[in-house]
Amino acid sequence: MMLACSRLANIIKRTRLDTFTRYVTTWSPVGVAFNARQHKRYDLTEQNVGLFGVPELSSQAGFAVVEDRALKETEELVDRVCCSPPGAITVETFDKLSDSLCKVADLADFVKVAHPDPAFREAAERTCVNIGTVVEKLNTNVELSKSLKDLLDNEEVLATLDPETRRVAELFMFDFEISGIHLDEKKRRKAVGLNVSLLDLSNEFLVGSHMPNKIEKNILPEHIRHCFALDGNCIQIGGLHADSPNDLVREAAYKIFLYPIPKLLHCLEELLACRNELAKLVGYESFAHRALRGTMAKTPETVMKFLTLLTEKLSDRTAKDFQTMRNMKSKVNPQNAELMPWDHPYFSSAVRAERYNIDPSLYSPYFSLGACMEGLNGLFSQLLGVCFQTELPRPGEVWSEDVRKLAVVHETEGLLGYIYCDFFHRPGKPHQDCHFTIRGGRLKGNGEYQLPVVVLMLSLPHPSKNTPTLLTPAMMENLFHEMGHAMHSMLGRTRYQHVTGTRCSTDFAEVPSILMEYFATDYRVVNQFARHYKTGQPLPESMVSSLCQSKRVCGAADTQLQVFYAALDQVYHGKPQYQSSTKILQEIQEKFYGLPYVPNTAWQLRFSHLVGYGAKYYSYLMSRAVASMLWRQCFLKDPFDRNMGERYRREMLAHGGAKEPMLMVKGMLQRSPSIEDFVDALVSDLNPTSQHL
Repeated sequence: MMLACSRLANIIKRTRLDTFTRYVTTWSPVGVAFNARQHKRYDLTEQNVGLFGVPELSSQAGFAVVEDRALKETEELVDRVCCSPPGAITVETFDKLSDSLCKVADLADFVKVAHPDPAFREAAERTCVNIGTVVEKLNTNVELSKSLKDLLDNEEVLATLDPETRRVAELFMFDFEISGIHLDEKKRRKAVGLNVSLLDLSNEFLVGSHMPNKIEKNILPEHIRHCFALDGNCIQIGGLHADSPNDLVREAAYKIFLYPIPKLLHCLEELLACRNELAKLVGYESFAHRALRGTMAKTPETVMKFLTLLTEKLSDRTAKDFQTMRNMKSKVNPQNAELMPWDHPYFSSAVRAERYNIDPSLYSPYFSLGACMEGLNGLFSQLLGVCFQTELPRPGEVWSEDVRKLAVVHETEGLLGYIYCDFFHRPGKPHQDCHFTIRGGRLKGNGEYQLPVVVLMLSLPHPSKNTPTLLTPAMMENLFHEMGHAMHSMLGRTRYQHVTGTRCSTDFAEVPSILMEYFATDYRVVNQFARHYKTGQPLPESMVSSLCQSKRVCGAADTQLQVFYAALDQVYHGKPQYQSSTKILQEIQEKFYGLPYVPNTAWQLRFSHLVGYGAKYYSYLMSRAVASMLWRQCFLKDPFDRNMGERYRREMLAHGGAKEPMLMVKGMLQRSPSIEDFVDALVSDLNPTSQHL
């Protein structure tokens, strides 16, 4: 049921907001909620409802309670599915089993990284480990997998299933297969052992990839030592210092931070070997073949074709970009004009600044957080018939007073779900922009729909008494990007939570979020909300145009760098090369980048995405290509076209992962794009005449 206006009014009355001096007096409730500090008046008689309204989570001890309840329900559901005859009920029970575990594991996964209380984080971490252990056991439960196999092997029963139910059954079976369920007992135990080893190796590599390197301070020239952190007689370097205007600082940081660490090199090569062994054990040519099943790309051969063709199409532009950077470096440092890898990020930005002189501080007053949220609200209302309504969280429902709660309401369907907006910086909070699924949508047995719940996490400055939170253009785009993920979760209406919202292939999951970046950089959209927070004046179109054009400067070289990373990821996870990871890096860099490998460096040891995106780092490029095609064909003419918005929801957002990703793309574009189409879309985005903003 749609939230009543009177309820919304009461919510606003119950919330006291610090006001700031401004001339703009037309903020909607959504704008007000995000443009000022919020102080809640607690009713001392009101009971603590627990995190996300889960009563047991009014204290950290509640994690053990909800975990125990989920595990008991799991046992009951396993018994039920193993005793039931094959049919749709088999898939429904599997999904309920998955939902029971996910509702606890997903919530705990968020709390362990975001809650300010260490006790809550530790309790959540224990729950994640315990649930993860149970999932590993379930994935190797022969009797459980047999009940699903009996269904998939029964052609008569299979013919009675709708396409979504059949696909979900196949996805569950795939989870069993990659865990080695089809192997004999000895090999199955080996697969379990390899999975355990992979968890340990992944954690070791992730920790090591972020550790700084140290060097005795007297090795560095005295005049640059102050640029780095001192640790006694040593200098500690924990990053590339890519934005430093000093060539020597960038070079020193690059060579020291990327200096090979033997223990970490061994860890990475063990990790890659372990992944390959597991993939071959369960029946795949390589880990990449295993990882890419079910994606848009399907095979590593397709990915490499995509990356190779893109490299060829970009080659002339990339060379021109590097020459432009080289020319700029020669002006600054005529004695050492050779362009090196540590120069790319700095001079790419410097060329943009020289040509367009983009100063983010000139844009920020037009991008108050409240204005941006109003812009999103207006866009979704016009395009999809969906709006945000602010709700005051109940005591204990949120983990920080800064968290805002939004109800997402459709004009005819009513309440669709909830978004918790954890937008503001606080001590100990991870500095990352991300989307967390807390509860997936699903059709329950009683006919009701389980509403999705998500968290969007950003790290923005707090509003002050006189000034709202002001976003740079990059921050504004990130907000739109993450909201794309959230709306994917909200608008998905799948029957099964196993495939709800963003629970789809990695190379498709980023499409809705990247598409939102195109809306965020179109003047017709920006002009609806970008107003100076003091004067109310709109952001001038000339500033928007300059920002747009600046984004394309050195765009080919920047894209080529991503191609290099993606290609390296593919080769590492392809068939064994029988040479060191550093030697492979050197060969791939020469083929797919354009700037020379620096001896005695091992950039791959800082490539932490190898863990989370193993064989799938190409996904961002492919998703951007699809988003580009969607934008040009469907929304460029009119970004507020309601008919097109409805089609977008119907063909793509509504299905989550319940349909083959390329079928969804085909349904939206009304044709099946080729690899050449993907490449052409990315190249077209770099054209000066490309209407991106």
